Amino acid sequence: MGQFLLRRVGMMLLTSLALTFVVFFLTNLEPNLEKIARSEASARMTEEDVGLWLDRNGYTQPILSRYGQWLGVLPGWTRTDGNGEVTGRCIAPDMAAGDAPTFCGVLQGDWGTSTVFDTEVGALVWDKLALTGKLMFWVMVLMVPSALLLGILAGMREGSRLDRSLSTFSIASTATPEYVSGVLFITIFASSAVGLKWFKGTATSAAESANFENFFLPVLTIALYGMGYIARMTRASMTEVMTAQYIRTARLKGVSFRNIVIRHALRNALIAPFTVIMLQFPWLLNGVVIVETLFNYKGFGWTLVQAAGNNDIELLLACSVVAVFVVLVTQLISDVGYVFLNPRIRIA
Repeated sequence: MGQFLLRRVGMMLLTSLALTFVVFFLTNLEPNLEKIARSEASARMTEEDVGLWLDRNGYTQPILSRYGQWLGVLPGWTRTDGNGEVTGRCIAPDMAAGDAPTFCGVLQGDWGTSTVFDTEVGALVWDKLALTGKLMFWVMVLMVPSALLLGILAGMREGSRLDRSLSTFSIASTATPEYVSGVLFITIFASSAVGLKWFKGTATSAAESANFENFFLPVLTIALYGMGYIARMTRASMTEVMTAQYIRTARLKGVSFRNIVIRHALRNALIAPFTVIMLQFPWLLNGVVIVETLFNYKGFGWTLVQAAGNNDIELLLACSVVAVFVVLVTQLISDVGYVFLNPRIRIA
């Protein structure tokens, strides 16, 4: 197990470096840098002025060198102008050059400053991630038990009317994107056009004080989409287990159907859905982008949209790093959990 964890952690580090470099490279393409120069300095800058501004702010260095500085493994660049004034990546406006640290990257906790929100990126990302974490928590509370219940009920008696009904509902919920179901929920339950003003069509106030009225619709929108997929996987696993030889033996011995399901089938049937449930965390991080924008819930997904739409490179890079980290950590937990749940994997 120790070697397995070391290998997976090593792969996580290599994958993180590769993915963050790809994002860094794409966000630092020449058209994006030109947009930064015009938005930071002046929209009427000439191409020559743009080149001078980029050189003055360290954007003309080789991409690998800038990536290393952003990570914090290479010293930050410095530049001395004609008046002898020293500027650089690690030198703040109110800081003397001699007092500036040599390294100032992600590894040192310096994520840069957001050009859109004019604040420190690290603090901003963690605040927004906490809001999204609250949304994801309630989505999982609603989605996982409901999906498991639907899948178990459908898989207990394959081909029955209950199985067909629940399977149809699962397929329909998975086939309906969040932006479709979200708009329908807002129109039906939060719009004055229909008259059912049971909930609020916006979740902006939920960031400060979440309640059933302003938070249920975005939670339901995300949960409904993922619920069908987990239910289908649970139903397939339950159906396979119910046809196993040991289940048939238990039936021949006269064990009640209830005890067969609870004591024998349920544990083995939940091994495959566990992996699927863990995969929902990366999906949720992507799914909240649509739902948070639709319901104006200013969490991580909404922040990512703002960063991409306004070419906020530092914020976009930080969001990408967090997303990659969440995906890799949940994959590791999924693999380790599967090993413990499935004895055959441990023997192999």
